[in-house]
Amino acid sequence: MEIRRCPLSHLISLLLFLFYSETACRPSGKRHCKMQTFRIWDVNQKIFYMRNNQLIAGYLQGPNTKLEEKIDVVPIEPDGLFLGLHEGKLCLACVKSGDEIQLRLEAVNITDLSKNKEQNKRFTFIRSNSGPTTSFESAACPGWLLCTALEADQPVSLTNKPKEALTRFYFQQEQ
Repeated sequence: MEIRRCPLSHLISLLLFLFYSETACRPSGKRHCKMQTFRIWDVNQKIFYMRNNQLIAGYLQGPNTKLEEKIDVVPIEPDGLFLGLHEGKLCLACVKSGDEIQLRLEAVNITDLSKNKEQNKRFTFIRSNSGPTTSFESAACPGWLLCTALEADQPVSLTNKPKEALTRFYFQQEQ
């Protein structure tokens, strides 16, 4: 008895493989993920903008609304993200300096980062959703969350004391 394979099954298998390869977002050293752009603002409606090469959260009105910084995102599994600015050419990084934990902007293209490299862990943030808001915890420094100050026009930073700062954000993908 001879078993015959339908040539169509090979074509379907190939198409499914190609479809999965194009839609799955798993960064590796050779294959880049698609970068997505998001608007971000804290629960007090402060939006992000740049001032003197520093990321600030404040209230922008009128013609100043064009200063709003969008967040560029490259997702990695399971809930990790690389966060960037300026079309992904500046990356948010959690850096430990002595006893201090700091949020820094580093001139690194987020599409060049790989989830498998330990040195890229400082660029990874874990996204946690709670209802309509999101928080971002540093993968390099567990317990440290992206935050804004209660006052306007202060630097965006990291905190391990969520009751002393705003750590919940609205995070909306650009269309």
